[in-house]
Amino acid sequence: MNPSNFLAELKRRNVYKVAIAYLVAGWALSQGIAQVFPVFDISNWAIRIIVLLIVVGFPVAVVFAWFFEITPEGVKRTEVADAMPKSTGRKRHAWIYVVVAGAAVSVALFFLGRYTASNRAAAAAPNELPAKSIAVLPFENLSEDKANAFFAEGIQDEILTRLAKVADLKVISRTSTQHFKSAPENLPEIAKRLGVMHILEGSVQKASDQVRVNVQLINALTDAHLWADTYDRKLTDIFAVETEIAKAIADTLQAKLTGSEQHVIAARPTESTEAHQLYLKGRYFWNKRTGNDLKKSIDYFQQAIAVDPNYALAYAGVADAYVWLPGYTAGTPRDCYPKAKAAATKALQLDDTLAEAHTTLALAIWLYDFDSAQAIREFQRAIELNPNYAIAHQQYGNNTLAALGRFDDAIVEGKRAVELDPLSLVINTDLGSDYYYARRYDEAIAQLRKTLEMDPGFYIAHLVLGQVLDAKGARDAAIVECQKARGLNDDPSVLGVLARAYGLSGNKMEAEKILDQLKKLSQERYVSAYSFALVYLGLGDKEEALRWLEQSYQDRAGSDIGFIRVDPLLDPLRGDPRFEALAEKIVPAAEFKSATASK
Repeated sequence: MNPSNFLAELKRRNVYKVAIAYLVAGWALSQGIAQVFPVFDISNWAIRIIVLLIVVGFPVAVVFAWFFEITPEGVKRTEVADAMPKSTGRKRHAWIYVVVAGAAVSVALFFLGRYTASNRAAAAAPNELPAKSIAVLPFENLSEDKANAFFAEGIQDEILTRLAKVADLKVISRTSTQHFKSAPENLPEIAKRLGVMHILEGSVQKASDQVRVNVQLINALTDAHLWADTYDRKLTDIFAVETEIAKAIADTLQAKLTGSEQHVIAARPTESTEAHQLYLKGRYFWNKRTGNDLKKSIDYFQQAIAVDPNYALAYAGVADAYVWLPGYTAGTPRDCYPKAKAAATKALQLDDTLAEAHTTLALAIWLYDFDSAQAIREFQRAIELNPNYAIAHQQYGNNTLAALGRFDDAIVEGKRAVELDPLSLVINTDLGSDYYYARRYDEAIAQLRKTLEMDPGFYIAHLVLGQVLDAKGARDAAIVECQKARGLNDDPSVLGVLARAYGLSGNKMEAEKILDQLKKLSQERYVSAYSFALVYLGLGDKEEALRWLEQSYQDRAGSDIGFIRVDPLLDPLRGDPRFEALAEKIVPAAEFKSATASK
């Protein structure tokens, strides 16, 4: 056949038109499914099969157009269609409608896919991990002397502390990162649990006065190694190494550093390597958080101060230890809180940029002096200096704000603390306490049960859950939780809550047994007056309960009596003139009302 005649025949048989219409329709369909299928989680293999079928179908459509025509009377062979009258002949402009329809379908599917995908992305946005977020995992101790574990832990802690002072970064607290080993295999899972996108891994090797620090920054979601380095330095240069690492991480994550943040990150807290190592040993024991270990930490902190009397961090360590001792029944409030206050004040005289010292000073001022205004100023300054310091958010919310009745603010701070230290049992429990003081009991119970899912052996969560259940009137359940707490720890405060629940449930004999037990314990160790007050409330003796609460105030036991305005377990005493006079000394009514009104 003559080529020119063949091309003319292709045109006559509408092969060109069918080919163009098919290509337009096929392109529209392929573009549409590429936009829409992923939105509905349809696998890519399905998209590829459909596109392949479209490609394979093209020669079939062309061959069909050569041999057949679409007429008003149906599909006819071309020879038959040619012999039909013109009035009933084929529709010569049908291909134009196909092209227009294909284009319309393509545009519609494109915008449907974009709209649905954008909505889906918007819905997922709250769960996305922030780009400028990091967790510093425990550093591996490669030293031959395994006793140098405290040194590796200290390096990790100080790098974390320097990073935490960068407001543009989200930095997870050490309490949560310590749950993981140095170089875990399941980084995406860890990142999701901690709420961060990046992980810093490292190792430390110390021999005599030489130190080698290896670090690598990893995108935990893609397993991409963003930056790594090895530092071989003398022990005297360790602060410079920590500064270089912190700055390199900030640069890599494109975090903005203010001038003051650059100064703080580059700070050299002491010129004495001996004092620094004593300080690290102190923090090692402080992090264990038991009464005996806190006392050991004080000894090391004081040794560091003896070597370098201008070592601000060491004074902050002393303050941190003393402020927690009463909570572990390892010291009395009257003895410990003034020492914590003095040490924190000294630390700030030497370096007023220490968020830890501002936080501890705020606690001591509130728990001992009941000066909420000054405590709030110190807490806010601590958070300004270190926005990532979870303990500052935790204590600001759980102590001062909750005690003042500013429950919404307290819960906001508690949630922020959990965000920064998601695996901390104490911080999660304190958020439950915030709900409890706000009398949002169901939310408190849910938060505390969530905490106990993390660690069923955490006795404080059982204790607070017992208090919540007691306040809600579920006394049998409250007794069960208090008994669990009692089986896990010999903290006398558990006995006070348990005795109150027993007494109000009608079992006053058991409450009296606990009262005798507390009296004997008080001759051996510190037992809070508040615990005795709860026992007497359970026995129905309000006068004796009031006498013990007044003793709690005399003891300056702010961690107990400071919540006098909001503690549900003290409700039977509200309205009593003696009780109201006592409450006025701790949280004046005008201050409490204004705090509540400002929520």
